Amino acid sequence: MRVLKMKPYDLKSMSIDELCDLHEFVSSALARRIPAEAERLNRRLRQLGLAGVPHDVKKTSHARRPYPKVFPKYRNPAKPSETWAGRGKQPRWLTAQLKSGKQIDEFRIDLGAA
Repeated sequence: MRVLKMKPYDLKSMSIDELCDLHEFVSSALARRIPAEAERLNRRLRQLGLAGVPHDVKKTSHARRPYPKVFPKYRNPAKPSETWAGRGKQPRWLTAQLKSGKQIDEFRIDLGAA
């Protein structure tokens, strides 16, 4: 990468019109150079044999991978529709029962009977 000496600009002392002119100058210079640089990089990728590999970061998907269905392992005997798979935070009904002295195995769903 080359570092070019450029004319120092005192941006704080420049008028709005001068800043707009400078912006247009920089934008046009970039508009001319970016396609040429992209072509140079694409030519280099073809030389390396990576031309068919997608290299656009914006188009990559960040979708989550599919997880298998997790079946419940524990059931609230007072309200059988409330279940817990054993992942994440314990539900309130289970926490209350454990604080009252019961064991977690008392709430385990018997998979053999199901």
